[in-house]
Amino acid sequence: MMRQYELVERVQKYDPTADEALLNRAYVYAMRAHGSQKRASGAPYFSHPLEVAAILTDLKLDDATIVTALLHDVIEDTDATRAEIDQLFGPEIGALVDGLTKIKRLDLVSKKAEQAENFRKLLIAISSDIRVLLVKLADRLHNMRTLEHMKPESRKRNSEETLEIYAPLAGRMGMQALREELEEHAFRWLHPEAYKTVTEKLEELRAKNEGLVEDIANALQKRLADVGIDAEVSGREKKPYSVWSKMANKQISLEQLSDIYAFRVVVGTIDDCYRVLGVAHTTWRTVPGRFKDYISTPKQNNYQSIHTTVVGPRHQRVELQIRTRAMHNVAEYGVAAHAVYKDAQKMNGGNTATLAFSDKESGPYQWLRHLVETLLEGSNPEEFLEHTKLELFQDQVFCFSPKGRLIALPRGATPLDFAYAVHTDVGNAAVGAYVNGRHVPIDTRLRNGDEVEIQTSKTHTPPAAWESLAVTGRARSAIRRAARDAIRRQYAELGRRLLISAFERIGEAYSDERLKKALPRLSQKSLEDALAAVARNEVKIEDVLRAIAPELAAAALAAPPRAEDTSKSAKGWLSLTRAATNKLRLGGSSDSDTGTAPTGRVRGIPIRGVRNDMPVLFEAGGAVPGDRIVGVLAPGEGIRVFQIHSPRLQEFEHERWIDVAWDIDPENPERFPALISVTAPNRPGTLAEIADVIGQSGGNIDNLKMIRRASDFTELRIGLEVWDLAHLNQIINGLKAKAVVSKVERVFE
Repeated sequence: MMRQYELVERVQKYDPTADEALLNRAYVYAMRAHGSQKRASGAPYFSHPLEVAAILTDLKLDDATIVTALLHDVIEDTDATRAEIDQLFGPEIGALVDGLTKIKRLDLVSKKAEQAENFRKLLIAISSDIRVLLVKLADRLHNMRTLEHMKPESRKRNSEETLEIYAPLAGRMGMQALREELEEHAFRWLHPEAYKTVTEKLEELRAKNEGLVEDIANALQKRLADVGIDAEVSGREKKPYSVWSKMANKQISLEQLSDIYAFRVVVGTIDDCYRVLGVAHTTWRTVPGRFKDYISTPKQNNYQSIHTTVVGPRHQRVELQIRTRAMHNVAEYGVAAHAVYKDAQKMNGGNTATLAFSDKESGPYQWLRHLVETLLEGSNPEEFLEHTKLELFQDQVFCFSPKGRLIALPRGATPLDFAYAVHTDVGNAAVGAYVNGRHVPIDTRLRNGDEVEIQTSKTHTPPAAWESLAVTGRARSAIRRAARDAIRRQYAELGRRLLISAFERIGEAYSDERLKKALPRLSQKSLEDALAAVARNEVKIEDVLRAIAPELAAAALAAPPRAEDTSKSAKGWLSLTRAATNKLRLGGSSDSDTGTAPTGRVRGIPIRGVRNDMPVLFEAGGAVPGDRIVGVLAPGEGIRVFQIHSPRLQEFEHERWIDVAWDIDPENPERFPALISVTAPNRPGTLAEIADVIGQSGGNIDNLKMIRRASDFTELRIGLEVWDLAHLNQIINGLKAKAVVSKVERVFE
């Protein structure tokens, strides 16, 4: 175990101005606080915070961070208090220790909500002072180094946590060496067989290529010296986890990997970086598609380097990483290399200061702040966890806005993700995209260097189905939120119409202001909540009438309904028969506010009965005006309407069937979805003729699926939008009359 004076010497070696008294006081306090506590290995517990502090001295961190490492478990595991830490070591160190104390264990195996909530606490804590993260990562690293003393289930859980959360966080912060060691320990315990296989293969390869790394490094060093470039060349073999990940992701063998050996060339200036690149490319043959310039386009964690792969000595493929010494410092220490503690202290007259960064608006700190902003917008913990995992684990592509703004996105991202990365409002209003000046679908996969222009419409609301097109968690959560808000607005508008109609029946004028005054009596928080509750029948219309106009409501509700009230229909509404209303009972909770919708394409239309009102949902391949129809009461959704011959009806109990009838206003027609199957010869021009018939008949093709049945015939499954049954039959008859069409039939789903 490291002695007290050894720790002080390690800190003063890179920081002669470190507070020796503070370090000594923390060492003694932590040792006494933990007393006789033991770790699972049997070693004194104090050895753990001491090793965490030693790891942080390797990162050359300030004395406040080293003291925090020594004290990071005292509040949680001993009788020490925050007030006592503040008094003895100052409020800055007290805040750091408290931030670490509040971060609980992340449970990745179960209890997803708890895991997400704890991760939120972690990021909120580290967003205020990045040193919390640095201590947490060092804490996790030492725990992983001693994992053999834990129970098998604890080893598995900790290894999963490390690969899922801590290693990616270290990578995002640019701390690659720490990330690699975390991954190695987790890989060893989580996949022992794979770890053994890969390490044995690497040992065989090392024996076969004995001296290869030295030969390549010497050859490269000599070639650069010949052209007058002063460079430090070092070679290394990739780590087992990195090799295993690439083999798994690319589905290739170890022998097929092109970059098992990587060489770093460290030079003095950026100009020298590109000179080295020129020398390498003119001396050895390059491997196509293996060049990345992270100097001109740095990663989000501020990593800068030129990567290229060449076929070097012994005809071995090797990866070259070319960077300046300053870039190498960032690559080695990541976010820790950005800390300027002493400068901050000097600016404050020698007083202890919070962590300062050379640029809080770029690099890893900006990513961290963006992540925290996203979690604060999130509607639930699981959505946040999904977002962070997506953001942490995927490689990136770099795209540009028309004005030259650089946007970093996960690989596989689409223009939709780009729009939400620019701003949530841009994403919600996005209706189309241009990539490099060419109009493309909104789900096109973006590539490095693409220039993306987003088309927007103020009246557009992103459909819920777009969630499956998005890759980033930010876009997905925003689409879900927009879909929920849209459904909520629709229910609120329906509730408003119902109340207007109800107030007309009692001779009163409805207004939102009158309803606002009655919100406390209805136990509703807002006007929109109340209106949506009325639409979903969670709040009875009668209760609203009594809350707003009790005397008139009592008289009106006591009187029998007028004939014109029970028979009156509205434009584009369906009407329940009198017999049906006796079967219809609204109850239970609604899933509509969470964005849940029935399978298939749906549209919501109000339905009015004698006493009840609720949404009606039509599905693709369903009914059109003129069909005989049956309604099915779906709790939490509304009434789902099916054609009388639909096979889907058999899925529902007869007790839930409701008699419904069409009531369409001819002055305000509306299209309805229908599905047809067309069998036609497999030859050029066939699809054009079919589309022409549908277009000439005034139909709209909503979607189309081609199913090859034979080499000379193809079945087309065409989703249409038509006015009514007569319109649909007109299209079917027109298709039957075409020589290129062998068979046409309507399909019910």
